[in-house]
Amino acid sequence: MSGKIPRLAIMGHPNAGKSSVVATLTENDLIQIDKRAGTTIESNVYPVIIDGRPVIEFIDTPGFQNPNAILEWFQAQSGKRELARAFVAAHRADPLFTHDCELLEPVAEGAAIILVVDGSKRIKEKDRVEIELLRLTARPRMAILNNLTNNTRYMTQWRDALCKAFNSVRDFNAHRATYGERVRLLQALKSIDQRWEPLVEEAIHAFEHDWNRRTDQAVTTILDLLKEALTYKASKTVKESKLVFESGRERVREEVMRAFEDGLRQLETKAQEQIRANFRHHVWHMPPDSILGKDLLSEDVNQALGLSKRQLALVGMAAGAASGATIDLSTAGHTFGAGALIGAATGGVLGFVGSKALAKLNIERASGTQRFTVGPVHNPRFPFVLLDRIVLYSARAMNWSHGRQAAEEDAPDKVPEKELRRAGFAEELPAAQQRDLARFFNAARKGKSEREEECRAIIRGILHGLAVSEIDSRADL
Repeated sequence: MSGKIPRLAIMGHPNAGKSSVVATLTENDLIQIDKRAGTTIESNVYPVIIDGRPVIEFIDTPGFQNPNAILEWFQAQSGKRELARAFVAAHRADPLFTHDCELLEPVAEGAAIILVVDGSKRIKEKDRVEIELLRLTARPRMAILNNLTNNTRYMTQWRDALCKAFNSVRDFNAHRATYGERVRLLQALKSIDQRWEPLVEEAIHAFEHDWNRRTDQAVTTILDLLKEALTYKASKTVKESKLVFESGRERVREEVMRAFEDGLRQLETKAQEQIRANFRHHVWHMPPDSILGKDLLSEDVNQALGLSKRQLALVGMAAGAASGATIDLSTAGHTFGAGALIGAATGGVLGFVGSKALAKLNIERASGTQRFTVGPVHNPRFPFVLLDRIVLYSARAMNWSHGRQAAEEDAPDKVPEKELRRAGFAEELPAAQQRDLARFFNAARKGKSEREEECRAIIRGILHGLAVSEIDSRADL
């Protein structure tokens, strides 16, 4: 193998999904993917850059144009070494083989081969020809069965044919592959040639290190969102002369509440943009019925996400017992001075009743003016709902394939979506972690950092579980 990083030429029949595979493996959804066959007419190199240096290169090649002629030439020149290099040298100036030389050039220069085939279609004689001529190149090679449908009728035939000519054969749905599946595919590359192991291992280590760093960045984004949302306020100062009538006061109250709610939505939108950029998404499609597409403060979101009433009650009791200040928060700021003695009982009751009000309205009077202020959030359910929403969004960003832009979402034979519960993750956490979150939320409202590290560890654990498929990502929500 030439070069200091693994170089992999992605080959195959036109419209087998080569560009989708490259887009997914490189996390590059800006790669042009056309559903029409044969739209890639020249080789394009897509390096994966981590910490300013390339760690692996994927080369998206044109489809074969004259496989029978190439195979005949290979067989006639079987005594030669480096058949791909010899073919390119002999046919570079021949217009009939322009695309084929473009296809074989990376192999001639030392790249390994990944053959992509559409496992949903019947294997044809042309496919067998391509498999054989790639075998004759004697380059390290892997085959990918890129079956994007639920038609598995021909998969066994493909495996039988590919296993005779390739060092490794893998199933890989380029429209659905998660981070964990991408890493497992890279791990399999080590088996195609022992000489590759050190370089591939180094590339995988760089992938994993970079992913862990991005996961930590996502956790920080989530924590910042929670802290900003739980301390957010909206205010408006109005001259008393404009508040003579109740209608004027009501209009100001509505304006301030609307500004408060819009501010919360904007904080979530900012965090979502950071998450999306962190996981390198430019193309972003949301199903019309997605819980992530609904308004943050809608009843649908409130019902689908967050803790159950019973869990909220138990968490409320625990958080209330830990801090008598909880009663001040839950009763809209009216302090009865009861402290920890009645904190637990109050937290439990309010957890069940769950005041629907998001936040209280304060009116401060000064000379000739009144200042209307809404916030911060005092609803005990809201931070759990917000956490679930941003974790669901992160799950989608982490595991939404960059090659999915070419998916035919309405195709009748596509791989069916998993049956997913319309729910978040907070309610499935151990009770101790739910209590840690509640205490963090209570402290965050006051600008304090109590239980922040515990909260960071909880969120990171969820995101790690999503990445390695230990936790159902529910990304289709």
